[in-house]
Amino acid sequence: MNFDAYARTAVELVNAGLTDLDGLRALFSEDQAWMRDEVGDKDLGVFRRAQRRLRDVFEYGTTSRDTDAVTELNALLEAYPVQPRISGHDASDWHMHVTSRGASVSAEYLAGAVWGLSVWLCEYGSARFGICADERCGNVYLDTSSNNCRRFCSERCATRSHVAAHRARKRAATLTPA
Repeated sequence: MNFDAYARTAVELVNAGLTDLDGLRALFSEDQAWMRDEVGDKDLGVFRRAQRRLRDVFEYGTTSRDTDAVTELNALLEAYPVQPRISGHDASDWHMHVTSRGASVSAEYLAGAVWGLSVWLCEYGSARFGICADERCGNVYLDTSSNNCRRFCSERCATRSHVAAHRARKRAATLTPA
């Protein structure tokens, strides 16, 4: 199983715009088309609550509150338990699912997201959970840098922030009397 991919689903969920059902449907990749087709209004509330709780996990991690991050992840693991099973259509298509057959879209997606983020925390520590340093953004990310120095969720945010800081320094220099 690719636990990093599952952990990234947690990041995608926290960063998703869940204002309506279309926003929720946009969360699902092409590999998850069946989820997009089956998700309903009742799932929207479940995903929003999980989104808030997962954001808390990232906030705990970025503020060195490891125990709080672990406590919340353990509670989420209880709420969305992993029940692995092998699935596939023939011998060349075997793959793992994280929930039992017939699980709801929210149970399937959230069990994987919570499991992946929990494995990530155990392997790399919660210091690798990040919240974008660009105050206009607020997206979360997993720090995969070699020395744990990532500060932005994307190159776009890093560039935007650095350009804004450069312009602010330039303005300050022109306003300072010689």
